[in-house]
Amino acid sequence: MPEAHVLDALAAWPVRTAAGAVVVPTGVAEAVGPSGWQTRIASVTKPLAAIAVLVAVEEGTLDLEAAAGPPGATVRHLLAHASGLPFEGATPVAPPGRRRIYSNTGFDLLGDELSAAARMSAADYLAESVSAPLGMGSTELRGSVAKDAWSTVEDLARFARELLAPTLVAPETLLEAVTEQFPGLAGVVPGLGSYDPNPWGLGLELKGAKSPHWTAPSGSPRTFGHFGGAGT
Repeated sequence: MPEAHVLDALAAWPVRTAAGAVVVPTGVAEAVGPSGWQTRIASVTKPLAAIAVLVAVEEGTLDLEAAAGPPGATVRHLLAHASGLPFEGATPVAPPGRRRIYSNTGFDLLGDELSAAARMSAADYLAESVSAPLGMGSTELRGSVAKDAWSTVEDLARFARELLAPTLVAPETLLEAVTEQFPGLAGVVPGLGSYDPNPWGLGLELKGAKSPHWTAPSGSPRTFGHFGGAGT
């Protein structure tokens, strides 16, 4: 199986601890390493937060077109890294909808919007709307919705399965989340470089025609997901 080869390589990774899994719609196909090992997942926090936001949208708690962030920006802009905010900092560096600027600040503002609308902390909302229903008992948000969740391979495998066969949101909502938002925007994928275009969905990066890319070179252009600076 192709996934076995991938996981063999992961098992030989020269780090103190490594774990991973290959997930299909019916569950985990292969796994390696301590699947219950909890670690900080850095920017893999963002897809978790994005799904929580989409649950809130379906509940009517948030609106994708509601004003959020800098003047002219919306919840949709923040999810798609198209608000014009920089990686860190509150001063916009471009008008909304003009450039794809990967922004931790934008996701922190999303967390603020979610907290205000739901009348609970973003951490509590994420736990109640995503972690608990998926059985992700080892996942917790310890700070920023952009980068401060802790989780395990076992929990993230459950989340990956959700992204293949959604139960928390309607299939139509997930389809929109993996559809390019504000098409044609150029921008940077952190650690990889500049791309024109740099497609992004609602909190999920889209591979498209990007090359090189952090996913498999032979992977489908429809590949979506995210990675984290902590090695996730």
